Amino acid sequence: MSNDKLNELIERRKKVELGGGESAITKQHESGKLTARERILKLLDANSFVEMDAFVEHRCVNFGMEKKTAPGEGVITGYGTISGRLVYVFAQDFTVIGGSLGEMHAAKIVKAQEAALKVGAPIIGINDSGGARIQEGVDALAGYGKIFFNNTLASGVIPQISVILGPCAGGAVYSPALTDFIFMVENTSKMFITGPQVIETVTGEKVSAEQLGGAMTHNSTSGVAHFMDNDEDACIEKIKKLMSFLPQNNMENAPVFDSMDTSNRIDTVLNEIIPENPNKAYDMKKVITTLADREEFLECQPYYAENIITGFIRINGRSVGVIANQPNKLAGCLDINASDKSSRFIRTCDAFNIPLLTLVDVPGFLPGTNQEYGGIIRHGAKMLYAYSEATVPKVTVITRKAYGGSYLAMCSRDLGADVVLAWPTAEIAVMGPDGAANIIFRKEIDSAEDKNEMRKQKIEEYRETVANPYIAAARGYIDDVIEPACTRQRIISAFDMLAGKREHKPSKKHGNIPL
Repeated sequence: MSNDKLNELIERRKKVELGGGESAITKQHESGKLTARERILKLLDANSFVEMDAFVEHRCVNFGMEKKTAPGEGVITGYGTISGRLVYVFAQDFTVIGGSLGEMHAAKIVKAQEAALKVGAPIIGINDSGGARIQEGVDALAGYGKIFFNNTLASGVIPQISVILGPCAGGAVYSPALTDFIFMVENTSKMFITGPQVIETVTGEKVSAEQLGGAMTHNSTSGVAHFMDNDEDACIEKIKKLMSFLPQNNMENAPVFDSMDTSNRIDTVLNEIIPENPNKAYDMKKVITTLADREEFLECQPYYAENIITGFIRINGRSVGVIANQPNKLAGCLDINASDKSSRFIRTCDAFNIPLLTLVDVPGFLPGTNQEYGGIIRHGAKMLYAYSEATVPKVTVITRKAYGGSYLAMCSRDLGADVVLAWPTAEIAVMGPDGAANIIFRKEIDSAEDKNEMRKQKIEEYRETVANPYIAAARGYIDDVIEPACTRQRIISAFDMLAGKREHKPSKKHGNIPL
């Protein structure tokens, strides 16, 4: 082979690697953002990235596009490894025509999606784009459609992670919305269907891009995103951490690590964590971290629907998904947002063979006209559906309150829990003792000389008669009442026992979850 041929290859590759050129790269850095190529190299193991379709070019000849070059077609695609495990990745290059998506740009992403699906590897998409390339018209829209279609085909088959590290507007937002997890960075990430200018023109409402579609907005208010960090480096590290909890695909289990902890650990702090006053709050996150290997907990959507906690821990080295009521927020009541948040998390874990641990302290569904008019019946039913549908090992621990329909919604025995444990402080009943006593013993209370004293007596009578764990245990709804300090031991034993669980549901095309 002649040197001329080799030199041509080298020059062409240099041009592609330079993206939009030095000035565009400088501008990207000045805005506090890494380039697409820098992001990929930080994300993947050193020297593991293999680029695909580096020399793809657009085919548009409209509006002067025939005179424009777009190195790499504005997106970098390929594969590499994270901690030695294969992943596919694409990163939109904002230095090349604003990272806008055209026909061939989309084709590169689609090719990466199809390859990832074929070999059963996760795919990570880094979004930083001005949106559809207007000059390409319907070809750009068709490109988005193909990406959405592949997102849906891959859903529940391979983990799909979206990282928003710049603008992501219009139809572009639906690809991340179809994936399993969305990462955002404060003051860098923006997601919205219609931007601030359009909103002001149509509705007269003035709003900044950060308020409308920034990281905190989507992590706390809309619930669209799952994770948020202060900068890109922290975001990339968190992606790597999340990947360690996930399997390669739906046919595999998540990797097992050396727990660096003891399975026989006794946590006496749990014996004291429940307050004597049943109406007093405590922090359920303390329970979660105490149970976890080395107290490590990766919380998912920590700023959204804070009355329920979701996230990943390791128990004896194995990945476990946790769903827990948070008594510190809304007394741990379930509401519309909590139902949606937990249901999606349950289904994600079930799709990827991650066992579920449910920690229960729930007084009920949140009352109010806003909840009823908003469809709490429909949203709450999602939890019932998600738990009932899940076939992974399911262990439930009732720490305190478990009342009415919310008791069922938090993975009761009747919804398919494999093991149900309760602490001695557990109260399991149709409703709380206060409300129940007022209904059942209304006449006695009304006719008593000292109504308050009679009410207290009847509340305690109801608690002793119905609302305690031993009644449920006597009927087999609870497998055991345990000392809180021994909870970690019992959970490890339960999941070890359930490791070979096999459950087959009735054959069907798909269920009809109450969306």
